[in-house]
Amino acid sequence: MSVPTAGSAVTPAGTDTLPQPLGTAALTAAFVRLKLSLLRNGLRQSSARTAVFVTSLVLVLLVAVAQLLGLIMLRGHEDAPTLVVVLLGVLALGWAVLPLFFHAGDDTLDATRLVMLPLRPRPLVTALLTASLVGIGPLFTLTLAVGSGIALAHGAFATVVALIAVPLALLVCVALARAVVAANTRLLTSRRGRDIAVLGGLLIAVGAQVVNYGVARISEQGSAAPLEPVADVVRWLPPGSAAGAIDSASRGAAGTAVLQLALTAAALVALLWWWERSLSRLMTSPDGSTLGAAESAAERKESGSGLARLLPEGRTGTVALRTLRYVWRHPKTKTAWVSSLAVGLLLPLVGVLQGSDTLYATIFAAGMLGIMMYNQFGQDGSAFWMVAQTISTSRDARIELGGRALALLLVTLPYTVFVVFVVALVLGDFGELAPALGLSFAGLGALFATGALASARYPYSIPQEEAHKNVAPGQGALAWLSLLGGMLVAGAVCAPLIGATVWLHLSGGHDRLWLVLPAGAAYGVLVGWAGIRAAAPLTVRRLPEILAAVSKG
Repeated sequence: MSVPTAGSAVTPAGTDTLPQPLGTAALTAAFVRLKLSLLRNGLRQSSARTAVFVTSLVLVLLVAVAQLLGLIMLRGHEDAPTLVVVLLGVLALGWAVLPLFFHAGDDTLDATRLVMLPLRPRPLVTALLTASLVGIGPLFTLTLAVGSGIALAHGAFATVVALIAVPLALLVCVALARAVVAANTRLLTSRRGRDIAVLGGLLIAVGAQVVNYGVARISEQGSAAPLEPVADVVRWLPPGSAAGAIDSASRGAAGTAVLQLALTAAALVALLWWWERSLSRLMTSPDGSTLGAAESAAERKESGSGLARLLPEGRTGTVALRTLRYVWRHPKTKTAWVSSLAVGLLLPLVGVLQGSDTLYATIFAAGMLGIMMYNQFGQDGSAFWMVAQTISTSRDARIELGGRALALLLVTLPYTVFVVFVVALVLGDFGELAPALGLSFAGLGALFATGALASARYPYSIPQEEAHKNVAPGQGALAWLSLLGGMLVAGAVCAPLIGATVWLHLSGGHDRLWLVLPAGAAYGVLVGWAGIRAAAPLTVRRLPEILAAVSKG
């Protein structure tokens, strides 16, 4: 579907009359039709994409209806203003940051597709803002905004304020997302700029733990009192100020309500102005990005580092260096690593903050990085054929898998020690330090062993172009079978050491718990090396099947 960019009348040949630009209303209607066409044509590409869209729509609608009913039930509750204001603040934060990490999922967020069209920025902003209201996200936001209005509005004046505040809150959220993405379009569409997606995993991990901690505190105290200091600030920050205006109107503070509404409207105007400025700069200035030069300089600096000198000589060190460089350069792999590092540290710390007094929860940190050994060949994608050319014997495969395991060990080993020491320091108890480290080392070895076997037996492809997919269509069940089955087997492999630790606790042998540390380290090395040796001949036999499986994405 083409978007008209000139006047409705065709200019006759040989005349000097320039075509008149489309009016704002006509341009807006064209962009809404374009957005609907993009959605419709995207669903026609494959039945899998249609199924995913329909499933997502149903799930979002179910969550939205549940949130709406929950907000309606909050009506009249003393904690309703605090909860609603914080909810809108979190919603706005999501609109501000998530498009930076998942902008590839919506083609209309890429303003560089419009730079060649003779469109004026101001009508374009209006058209894009209206078209942005078409989608699952705006529908979910509108549902929450309506529920917030119902929960807080009491009286005729508050109802009038809610009728103004609800659409204002929705427009602020959408305009915020568009303005942020437009201001960062050059970065997001560059090769190096995609590394910003690494922060997505960290943000989600941190945000989930913060929400989890907040919910636990609220459940513990039976009220929203812990959130009141946050709500006092958010009610003056748009779009939280829209909910604050409704609450102020319900309490009879008409002046405060009008001020908060004006603040929300002013924020919308400022966001639209920022968005317009970004579009003007994007559509009129050349792309003078120096990211390519910066990347080349960074690569030269990296190649001259001493990392290669710290690794063993021969193929093992070469494979380990290649693996580490791949982790650093590939955005999707880096995202998985950063997410695992963040979650592995946050979960034990949050558990301590919530009252847990056991150091053995730190084993989870080793597990989060140990599972990175799974699907080693899937990370190579179709380029695995170059690796396959160098593997002809079990010894070649053993060295290849050993080099990859060494690269992981260089990160996982110091990280595991760091997490255990930090949690022990927070707890103020170092009595369980040795057995916790020993079990962590044993768990790492077991995961390395099962990961090597799973990489050879159950490889799957990781799509390189689609940022929101980590498994190629049709291989999802294979990925889950590999991961979950391997983790269960790894737990069973560590059962003797776990049983010995439990027996020492129950029999009163606390003075011998330090033996778990050397035993766990030795056990982990033995099990890990045995798993790699067992996976080597399997890898040689299945090279064609592995290449076919990892090349599907």
